[in-house]
Amino acid sequence: MIVALIVICEVGFWVLLAGGLALRYLARKPRLGAGVLLLEPLLEVVLLVVTAVDLRNGAAPDWKHGLAALYIGYTVAFGHYTVTWLDGHAAHRLAGAPPPAVPPRHGTARAWHETKLWLRTVLGAAVAIGLLQLAILYVGDANDTGSLAAWQSGALRVVVIHGIVALTYWLRPRKPSTDAEPAPAEECPSTYTKG
Repeated sequence: MIVALIVICEVGFWVLLAGGLALRYLARKPRLGAGVLLLEPLLEVVLLVVTAVDLRNGAAPDWKHGLAALYIGYTVAFGHYTVTWLDGHAAHRLAGAPPPAVPPRHGTARAWHETKLWLRTVLGAAVAIGLLQLAILYVGDANDTGSLAAWQSGALRVVVIHGIVALTYWLRPRKPSTDAEPAPAEECPSTYTKG
């Protein structure tokens, strides 16, 4: 049931995102579209509540509960970033807004961009590890919580690997090519409202 709910939440995320952007830019109802986009965090709340109820009702903690925690952590860290990025592209394509800012490609600016993405990964892992720790405390010693602890270790490994990748941008920054490129802009485009 938990895996099906994770799939439903992921599909729901994209359906709400497409619906919200369509309302904002195709139907020209920016407030209604924003309201639909604000419903997205409810999906994670539902997943969290169902997971907690499943554990409280005696379900053995296993990989499904760990996956739910990682999914929630990822959504907390990268959900708004994804929505803002797609909103900038929708505003450009559908409402005539200027093209969204692109991440820097070279040098220190790119290293800072990668570091900010890594910090999002740290946030997502911290949320997931915290939720997993709460789940371990929630079910108590009566159940085997080894699979939940394994997901905590996995989240830490992701943080370390992504940190090493981000560090490489500081140690060996890419040099700009001789071709003309657009000037680097801010990390994430701001939300466009026409009118």
